Amino acid sequence: MTPARILIIAGSDSGGGAGIQADIKTVTMLGGHAMTAITAITAQNTRGVQGVHPVPTEMVLAQMESCIADIGVDAVKIGMIGSAQTAAAVAERLALLEHVPIIFDPVMVATSGSLLADDATIAAFKRLMQVATVITPNVPELAALTGRTIDDIEQLEDAAQALREKTGAVIFAKGGHLPQQPEDDRPLIHDLLVDEDMVAEYSVARIETRHNHGTGCTLASAIATGLGRGLSLADAVDRAEAFVAAVLKAAPGLGQGHGPMGHALGHTPFYHLLAASEQNGWEATDFAARYSDHA
Repeated sequence: MTPARILIIAGSDSGGGAGIQADIKTVTMLGGHAMTAITAITAQNTRGVQGVHPVPTEMVLAQMESCIADIGVDAVKIGMIGSAQTAAAVAERLALLEHVPIIFDPVMVATSGSLLADDATIAAFKRLMQVATVITPNVPELAALTGRTIDDIEQLEDAAQALREKTGAVIFAKGGHLPQQPEDDRPLIHDLLVDEDMVAEYSVARIETRHNHGTGCTLASAIATGLGRGLSLADAVDRAEAFVAAVLKAAPGLGQGHGPMGHALGHTPFYHLLAASEQNGWEATDFAARYSDHA
């Protein structure tokens, strides 16, 4: 089966927990082919962001064009955008794509609290949101984009509806920052998928861990991969929610701050396949040839 071609437009996280690194791992684990247009290089670890170096807009566009012209694209995921100029230019290029779902995660602040977008860049999100198919803000991002106070699930829905009306995109509003709701008898996270004539609520168990760096990147890339593979939006979101929960539980416990999640789900995939092949009588030395024949 030909993998879905996912173009990721985002920043690099040197610590490997979020950004392009989390996106590539997510797309790969969910059966896609990850392509990248890196918008910024960050010096970053589990404790925060020590430095940001935006990539020139012309180079971001060149990366995009190189992938689109040769390999093609089935879905796009946008994360950290780097600058207002890049936001505007990327939006104009993406507007030329036809029938390609675009998932925009409006990254403003890292999990550690470090700022990843200045006021001018956030203002430039408007054009990106207009070309997006799905926008995936968390509570602080949604509040910033709508100017609304969000303290409960009702206010989350009202703000998501306001952003949907403003942009025309489907809004997947992530409720992880909300306090526990009075009706919950156990810790839950309430997310909302808001379309023109539909609101779907996703209530998932809250996983208490400090190793949650890159949850937003992972979720958006998972949705993009699902849509790129032809899944319905509902099925793509279902699978993305399940994947994020699984990788949170599989976090390897690295770093002294907000550590990376376990995108490989606690496995070393090649060696698991190798062990299985040896049980079937294949020799390690000819695994590659035999696997190619049976893939």
